[in-house]
Amino acid sequence: MKTVIIIGGGPAGMMAAIEASKENKVILVEKNEKLGKKLYITGKGRCNITSSKYIGDFFDYIPTNSNFLYSSLYSYTNEDVMNFFESLGVELKVERGDRVFPKSDKSSEIINGLKKALNNNNVEILLNSKVTKINKEENEISWVEINNKDILKGDCFIMCTGGVSYPQTGSTGDGYIFAKQLGHNITNIAPSLVPIEVFEYYIKDLQGLSLKNIELKIENNKKVIYEEFGELLFTHFGLSGPLAIKASSVISGNQKLKAVIDLKPALSFEELDKRIQRDFSKYINKDYKNALNDLLPSKLIKTIIDLSKIDENKKVSFITREERLNLVKLIKNFTFEIKGLRPIEEAIITKGGVDIKQIDSSNMKSKKINNLYFAGEILDVDGYTGGFNLQIAMSTGHLSGEKVGEI
Repeated sequence: MKTVIIIGGGPAGMMAAIEASKENKVILVEKNEKLGKKLYITGKGRCNITSSKYIGDFFDYIPTNSNFLYSSLYSYTNEDVMNFFESLGVELKVERGDRVFPKSDKSSEIINGLKKALNNNNVEILLNSKVTKINKEENEISWVEINNKDILKGDCFIMCTGGVSYPQTGSTGDGYIFAKQLGHNITNIAPSLVPIEVFEYYIKDLQGLSLKNIELKIENNKKVIYEEFGELLFTHFGLSGPLAIKASSVISGNQKLKAVIDLKPALSFEELDKRIQRDFSKYINKDYKNALNDLLPSKLIKTIIDLSKIDENKKVSFITREERLNLVKLIKNFTFEIKGLRPIEEAIITKGGVDIKQIDSSNMKSKKINNLYFAGEILDVDGYTGGFNLQIAMSTGHLSGEKVGEI
């Protein structure tokens, strides 16, 4: 029986500990005062643990290094995750978009289920225990230092320290520092699943406006690099909500990108033009500013009027065909120039991490250090919203725990 030290008590660390403890003595080291601190706030406190999609489709929702996850996702699938929690008495439900939540809508129930499994497997848990040093002798780790004073010896080590998103939950990038000290490359760290900032001054006028059933495209020199249908929220700095958060995964560097919103995706250009003609006929004796109430949310009307360059006091009966067609074009192509992403501290997850080329995907073992494994967000992999990132954490954690100590 080996002694396995797991650094980080998030979903990857807890799952690694549960699996590794079947054959080994396991010590789970967590710097916070409780386990799963970030899990408490995921899914707005409801914890979207996975997706009910076919596991083979998951790779389409993982934009970064999805092929690396083949072994981990297939060895511990979304069905395995759901069966695991239900075996612990956690009832689950599937919502729109195939998102899986606890039936109670409480993330605490997921965390309590994991704690129950840890206790059942006699995992030793050290809270308020920050790893301050890792000692390497030749090509193996021999011990870690806790809180600058205590030495913890082990045979194998699994690093599950997360990224740098939501630092208030303890994700402060410690693992990247240790991994680099141990000879690993760290790819460019950037925010992912985070709101988008735009340049347009009038964005502040739209703050708080939430739109459903719209289409968002991200364009790079008129080439569409992202396209999705759903919900969007305007903020004082730009775009948020499910569509923008997901779109952030394709935004990086200094690219000159545009966000193009189709406010009426269910209607073709011609159909929308006919719809506006009907509205204009209805309000033919009204001013233009009073003729869009049936078509658009009230908070959006002033901005659309200003951008259409039609005098708001112009009678509808005097609006020209050219002006009307420009209005149609504006509604179908409501465009913003992207400034960038919000700070990484506001991101749901971190893009980048330990270079997967230096990790064996079949067991999560380092190719640099003989007795070191990695799992979870510390890896250079990331998925879209919808439960994919938690599935990645639990699948890689499970695989590392299962294979830890094998030659």
